[in-house]
Amino acid sequence: MNMSPSLRCVGLSLLCGACAVFSFGQTSLSAHDLAQRVARHYDQLHSLKAGFTENYAGPGMQRTESGTLLLVKPGRMKWEYSSPPGKIFLLDGKYAWFYTKGDAQVQRIPAKELDDLRSPLRFLLGHTNLEKEIANLALASAPNGAFLLTGQPKGQEKRVTRLTLTVTAAGAITAIEIEEADGALTRFTFTGQQPDATISPQLFQFTPPPGVPVVDAMPPV
Repeated sequence: MNMSPSLRCVGLSLLCGACAVFSFGQTSLSAHDLAQRVARHYDQLHSLKAGFTENYAGPGMQRTESGTLLLVKPGRMKWEYSSPPGKIFLLDGKYAWFYTKGDAQVQRIPAKELDDLRSPLRFLLGHTNLEKEIANLALASAPNGAFLLTGQPKGQEKRVTRLTLTVTAAGAITAIEIEEADGALTRFTFTGQQPDATISPQLFQFTPPPGVPVVDAMPPV
C-alpha cells in the first residue's frame, strides 16, 4: 500500500527581497501577503469538505486516485477514496490510520509521528502560518488569476525537494504539488470546497474490519 501523499509542519526563513511581487488591483501582492490571506481564510474555518484527485508519477509508476477529503478542527482529517474504493487515510487527533480494502493489516501511527505526503493540509487544522512551515517561500503567478507559493518543507529536506501550493487571491488552496528527492511527483487537486460543512464526529472513528489486525508502524513510502 503506497502512502506517498503527505507532509509535516515546516519552518520558514522568508527572504522578502527575493520574493516576487505582483500587482493586485491597486496594491502589490507578495508571498508574505498571500500567506497571510491563507491564514485568515483557514483560521476562521471550523471544517472543510472537498473532492480531491491525487496524481502520482514516480520511477516506473503512474497512478490517479480520487475521493472525498474531510477536515475538522481540532486535528481531524479523513481521505476517503472512491477510486480505488475502500482505501482510507484517517487522522482522528490521536492516531493516523491507513487501510485499503483487502489488505492483510491496518497500519496505525501516533499523529505526532506522522510523516506522510498528505500531511501538508495538517496545518489547516490548527493555527495557519505558512511562513513558519515552509522555508524560502516564493510567489509566482498561475492561470485563472491564481498564484503559486513554493518552498521547502522543514524537516523533510532529505525526502521532499519542493512543495508548491496553488492558491486563489482570496487565500483558498486549490492544489498541492510535492516533488520528492527521487524525482517522484504527487499532485492533489481540490474541487467543490464546502467551508464549515456539517461533518459528524463519528466519521473520524475508525474500526478495523473483523479479523484484520492493527500494526503500529510507520506508513510505507
